[in-house]
Amino acid sequence: MYFLIQSNIYSDPDHDRVYEALDTLNYPYETIEVLKETKHLELKTNRKDIFVYGSVRLARLALQYKDWSPNSFYGNNHLFEIYSKHYKSNTLNYNFQVLKLTDKINWKANSKLFIKPYRDAKVFTGKVFNQSSWSDYVYEALESQASENLNKNTLIQISKPQEILKEARLWIVGKQIVDAGYYKFNENVLFELNVAPEGIAFAKEMIAVFNIADAFVMDIGLTNNGWKIVEVNCINSSGFYPNTNVKSIFKALHNYFSLK
Repeated sequence: MYFLIQSNIYSDPDHDRVYEALDTLNYPYETIEVLKETKHLELKTNRKDIFVYGSVRLARLALQYKDWSPNSFYGNNHLFEIYSKHYKSNTLNYNFQVLKLTDKINWKANSKLFIKPYRDAKVFTGKVFNQSSWSDYVYEALESQASENLNKNTLIQISKPQEILKEARLWIVGKQIVDAGYYKFNENVLFELNVAPEGIAFAKEMIAVFNIADAFVMDIGLTNNGWKIVEVNCINSSGFYPNTNVKSIFKALHNYFSLK
């Protein structure tokens, strides 16, 4: 399999680890720069067994090349509105309301709400807001025009906040968890190196309920109500963490899709 890697990724400090992994594994790849004005992807290779990795923009652009495989898994079952119907209350914010970015929210006195993008998780980072901080965020986001996909009509998902004790990212290929690692701990939770067996078992159960794609990323978190799915992400544009075993992920991708 041939890997197409976006070179101009600056938001993920661990992105460059992909080159070391591919060089060590001796897998063929090329790099490409993707800009806001990029409409088409110009490659040096004529191969069609291509897997792309980089930004959401790259994952979207790749979809126009129907003869590439496995190519990009962007969209489809990754949407919360789809996978939440299968995972139901096992998702962190199953009971939610959908509004547009500038719609009026019914804030109660001193209340806080968890707000995230409804469709495109990369538009902004979901987090807990109060009325004042949300108002400030919306104003600044629209004024700065930081993202072409963030505007007054962008759909947002609103729910009651839940405390997450610890969070982990799982990389899944062919229904198998090929890497798992924590990326966040509540300040009152003791650090542990490996993801708890109960968390792994929960994820496996969810994969059996509904397999998002041949390859995808699932973030899970331990709450006071047990393990929950925090979100599901497209593997073609999911970032690494310092403890991510990048080599294992790309080896699994190569082996799985080369044998299909």
